[in-house]
Amino acid sequence: MASQSVSARQRLIQAALDLFTTQGVSNTTTRQIAEKAEVNEVTLFRHFGNKHGLLLAVLEESAAFKDLGESLVRRANPPGNVYQALKDYASESLHTLERVPEFVRSVVGEADQFPAENRRALGRGLTEANRYVAQYLATVIQQGDLNTYLPAEKLASLLNGMILGYAVIEFTSEFHELWEDRNDFLENLVELFLHGAMSSVPQSVKEVLITQEVVDLPAVLVHEILQNAKKSGIQDYALAYLLFGAGLSITEIIGLQRSHQVCDPQGHLLQITTPGLPRQVPVNQWILGKNYGTYTNNPLMKWLKSRKDNYSPMFIGDEGNSLTDAEILKRWQIWTQGLLTPQGKPPDISQTQQTWRVEMIMRGMNLEDLSILTGCDRAQLQPYARRAKEKAALEAAIRLDHKPA
Repeated sequence: MASQSVSARQRLIQAALDLFTTQGVSNTTTRQIAEKAEVNEVTLFRHFGNKHGLLLAVLEESAAFKDLGESLVRRANPPGNVYQALKDYASESLHTLERVPEFVRSVVGEADQFPAENRRALGRGLTEANRYVAQYLATVIQQGDLNTYLPAEKLASLLNGMILGYAVIEFTSEFHELWEDRNDFLENLVELFLHGAMSSVPQSVKEVLITQEVVDLPAVLVHEILQNAKKSGIQDYALAYLLFGAGLSITEIIGLQRSHQVCDPQGHLLQITTPGLPRQVPVNQWILGKNYGTYTNNPLMKWLKSRKDNYSPMFIGDEGNSLTDAEILKRWQIWTQGLLTPQGKPPDISQTQQTWRVEMIMRGMNLEDLSILTGCDRAQLQPYARRAKEKAALEAAIRLDHKPA
């Protein structure tokens, strides 16, 4: 006899889950379930009414997806390796589904025949799983490790939908050539999320997101920094020109190669290939009201034309390797030595990017276009729009003061 410590109801739910798992819902009878649970069929009907009532209990009381979701949330504190955490979650989800292939096939093929209450329970189960994944994604987004233009709930829905879709294909078809194997699917799935719907946030952007404050540099200070860089040498001048004329981060500048530029009399463009979506950025010949050459003859072009080496990086150190972030910061400190911002602080190199973005908006660029150039979403650019409005209001007040009464 079955142990009396486990109730008849619990035994019936477990027996139903075991049989639904191994032979599907339609092929399982109430008699088989009752026999496996070691109770009579009347007891099953008394507790659940019929097979679909028992299926409803199985759907509502199974903790598999909840356990998976809770495991993912634990990994988010701290988030650690986001790539590996997402891949592990997707892999574990597929392993869980793989243990119940007949149940998955049965639900996929027969769900339209289930009572509405059962379909709602299935939907609630999926929603519960989604909630935990969304909680994890919201955590890493909030901590600034990921950038996204979609809410965490929508990202979780996409992730779980793709995992379930893969499971259905794997369990119901053979000899397809959609992926080489499961690992191929998992790697491409995570890459899609991290470099498509989600992406790594550059450090300079992360600082802006944390403080929600833009502190751009005034024109007189910018031009003084550029002149100091010019005195330091042709490469320094080109580097400073690019910082203020293209709004790039240190990471993006380090990744530039000589082949990444395109220039003609109509424009000077740079191809940005650092992690995230590849994009092109213009190099502006005008910086805060002052002209620094032409599209084909500016500090950057002069530096590149002066080089007699065959090294690939756009900016090079003593050994011909790309400048490091430490070397760029050292140069910045030399250019800004003794200078102070209106806030009484030494200029920070991240302010070059902030200054460029504010200037672009001041010139009339909308946030949609700026989003394309920077790879940031509109929400991240809102602080720059607010700062541009502040500057426009100040300029309007100054113009009014210059008008005679």
